[in-house]
Formats: sequence, C-alpha cells, structure tokens
Amino acid sequence: MTSSPLKNDLLLRALLRQPTERTPVWLMRQAGRYLPEYRETRARAGSFIALMSTPEFACEVTLQPVNRFPLDAAILFSDILTIPAAMGLGLHFIEGEGPAFERPVRDVAAVVKLGVPDPEQDLRYVLDTVRLVRQELAGRVPLIGFAGSPWTLATYMVEGGASKEFALIKGMLYAEPATLHKLLDVLARSISVYLNAQIAAGAQAVMLFDTWGGVLTGEAYKEFSLRYMQAVIAELRRESEGRHVPVILFTKGGGAWLEAMSHSGADALGVDWTQDLGDARRRVGAKVALQGNLDPAALYAPPERIREDVGKVLESFGHGQGHVFNLGHGIQTGVKPEHVAAMVAAVHELSPSYHK
Repeated sequence: MTSSPLKNDLLLRALLRQPTERTPVWLMRQAGRYLPEYRETRARAGSFIALMSTPEFACEVTLQPVNRFPLDAAILFSDILTIPAAMGLGLHFIEGEGPAFERPVRDVAAVVKLGVPDPEQDLRYVLDTVRLVRQELAGRVPLIGFAGSPWTLATYMVEGGASKEFALIKGMLYAEPATLHKLLDVLARSISVYLNAQIAAGAQAVMLFDTWGGVLTGEAYKEFSLRYMQAVIAELRRESEGRHVPVILFTKGGGAWLEAMSHSGADALGVDWTQDLGDARRRVGAKVALQGNLDPAALYAPPERIREDVGKVLESFGHGQGHVFNLGHGIQTGVKPEHVAAMVAAVHELSPSYHK
C-alpha cells in the first residue's frame, strides 16, 4: 500500500529497543466510553456491533483519542471476538452483561465444523477500517492492529460468553484436552491469517491480548495459551513498508511467566499493574521491550497524584531504551479525560531524562 511517511515513530523504535528521545505513550482501550465523543458516535451507530463493523464509525472512534491527546499510537477500534463471530457462532451483546454466543463450542463435533475465516471476505469491515484509519492518520502516528489470543477466544466460545469461574473451558481442558487442542489449533491459524491481513492493510504493529491466560496454572498456561501464541507469532509477517512490524504479547495476570513469554518471538511484553516494572526488566533482560504498567485506577486520582505515579513507573523501569508507557490493563469507563491528559503530559515531561 502507498502511505504517508511516518512523522512519529517513537512507539516502533521503543518496541524494538532502539533509542528514543522520550518514552512513547498510548493506552489500552484508549478509544472508549470515557470519552464523550465516543458516546456520541456510539449513539449515532445505534449498537456496538454497528459501531465496530461500519468502517466509517470505527475509523472515527479510532482517531478520537489521538485527536484529543498527544499519544504516540492509534489502536484499531474493533473487538477481540471478530474471529469467532466470523466462524458463525452468532455473536451478540447483552446490555449490562457483555458478549454472548448463540452457538457455543462445547464438543469435538462443534470444533470440527469450524474453518479459518477469510479476512478479505468474512472480516472485510476490519481491514477496510485499517485502510481508512491509515489514510486519515496520514503518517501522524503508527496504527496498532490486534487480536485476542487463542486461549482467550476459546474461553468465550466454550463458555458462551464472559465467565468468572471458567468451569466449562477448564472442564474441557482437564477432561478432554485433545478437543481443546483442536480448537486452539484452528484459532491459532485463524488469528495469524487475520493479523497478517491487518498488516497487509496497513497495521504497523500488532498486539495479542491474552486477557484470560492468568486464570491458568503455570503448566496449563504454557501448554494451552503460550504455545498457541508462539504458533501465531511464528506465522506473522514481520516486515511491511520497509520496516519491521513489532509484535506485543500481553497476558493479564501472567507476571509469573515473563521469562517464558520472553522466548515467544514477541518483540515486547505487556506487564499488568501487579508487577514491579524494574523487576520485570531484570527478569527478561535484553530479550524484549516492556509495555506498562500504571494501575488503571490511578487515573481516578487528582492530576498531581497522577504525575507522581507516572514518575514512579518511569523510575521503576529506569534509564535506557525499551519501555512503552501504558496502563496495566484497559482504561476504566469512569475516568475523566482531563486525567488522561495529565498522565500523557507527565510522561512527556518526566520521561526525557531517562533517555539521556
């Protein structure tokens, strides 16, 4: 694809552990309900599914946070459940409860019916959004594409929606591991094809969200989550538009397994707020960059306290390259936009001294 030259490549350099003048900053879920302009666009769209599956709306929402704050990346506005939806499982959203599937996948017969969706056919709206966002960004900042991890997608597909106990999928893991491996295999193949299509359409970095990897034991995490994320990463196109395409891997609650994750083939690891960033850096050494890890709830504090907490995160990582400032998970709905502005300003003000 033809594109405008990238004016701000701080994020891409930091993810590859190259020198930067300051620490780049973006936020997980930066396009979302805490922004009044998002709520207005969501009302115009009429439903969440219409919002994410209409490229013009999804593009508008992707750009809102980078138009409002001096962030160093846009992240595609979409949902992790686009692949299971394209597999024909009947995705819908229940007000106040979240996503649900009409046809959950609970036995081997249901698994063998699943095929790898064709992104340009079955997920064309996502790729059209990527193309539109790249056009509108005109090289201002890079665009991050993403997908849910195989394990995380499997939890929703087997449970039929969100879960607190994960009884059905853990039941499958312990009672019918071969069925679960079959499901994770088709998901890993689908995700790598999907992310490669996002890269071809214009995504300049990609992220794997392993939201529920942290509910597993260490042994099960390596067998049922990390193994399949490695399979995805191994198939990804790592070069586009003459640049390396960095891959970020994030397992929420996965701090115990950072060393294992650092061998996954990812360029960077997301670190949640329960981990000490300096400790994480010592543990992974020079293998990967780190992203994180301010507690999302810290943004409820007054601006002067936010500045203090930003300083602590920067100090914890310390001097040198390889840090992307972010929250330890997605931004919370009740956060005031001016508190996000205070956080971004603090990163801009305090981080250059760590790069001298």
